[in-house]
Amino acid sequence: MQGKIERSAPAKIYVGIDASKAWLDVASTPISTSFRVANDKRGHKALMKKLSGLEVAAVVIEATGKYHRGVHIFLHERGLPVCVVNPYRSRKFADALGELAKTDKIDAMVLARYAELVEPEAQAPAPKAVAEMAELVHARNTAVAAQTALRNRLGAAHSSLLKRELRIQLRSSAAHIKRLEKAIRVVITDNAELARRFKILTSIPGIGPIAAAGLVGLMAELGTLSSKQVAALVGVAPMNWDSGQMRGRRAIKGGRPAVRRLIYMAALSAAVRGANPDLKAFYEQLRRRGKASKVAIVATMRKLVILANTLIAQDRQWCPKPT
Repeated sequence: MQGKIERSAPAKIYVGIDASKAWLDVASTPISTSFRVANDKRGHKALMKKLSGLEVAAVVIEATGKYHRGVHIFLHERGLPVCVVNPYRSRKFADALGELAKTDKIDAMVLARYAELVEPEAQAPAPKAVAEMAELVHARNTAVAAQTALRNRLGAAHSSLLKRELRIQLRSSAAHIKRLEKAIRVVITDNAELARRFKILTSIPGIGPIAAAGLVGLMAELGTLSSKQVAALVGVAPMNWDSGQMRGRRAIKGGRPAVRRLIYMAALSAAVRGANPDLKAFYEQLRRRGKASKVAIVATMRKLVILANTLIAQDRQWCPKPT
């Protein structure tokens, strides 16, 4: 009697994609392959054709601002597990592998190795409205930074001609920022979910419309994380720095700088300037206990972002504690 032929399960494939404006450099492991396709709809279809029939366990793409979004959405809609990683993290991983050279092909293979060894959790693309909000918020942040630079140049200028030119640029910059802020309000108003999150955030004393819009656009994860996770994501969670018998000072590290700046300004308004009596009392208590002002404000930032996360998770607005 003949025995059954055992068919082995298809090997899991891990894919790395290095995205640029024009191209997608793709590599896979443990079957070492690499190829390049155009970063457009036709190229995305060609990529999917090459991956069809394979047991793709994970696809890792390096975040590139906007050039990775199209392929992320395309592959996600077709059921592939896609993770977008921070370029800083993938570069550190390459250093750990001893891969000091850098080309698009090498970067794609590093990302494939990252997918295989780390097995990061897949991420769904941000909804269209959230992605648009993030783009507008980043644009406004950039415009405000440019406006500040122009003001500094104007303050240091001596030439009458240069001063006139800088004032013209400042007026143009102010109008540009107003248009961006109007566009942000339109996106929020036109989307019920974003409008609800915005209303909850602005109910918290200290968080104004600009900070709330930034959190809506840059922290889509609010309401889905634990307190420790949201503090770490913003970069206000103190990290241990110990080795052997040495116990170093804990310090914040990592996170999203743009979000942290928003929370910092909101915490100053809430605690130092007294917009939020609860947070002001918390901050002053830390100062009375001998905490440095920087330590106390970071603790206030952490408390504020955890509060925002909790309120959005519970879908309710802030209300003062009963006296």
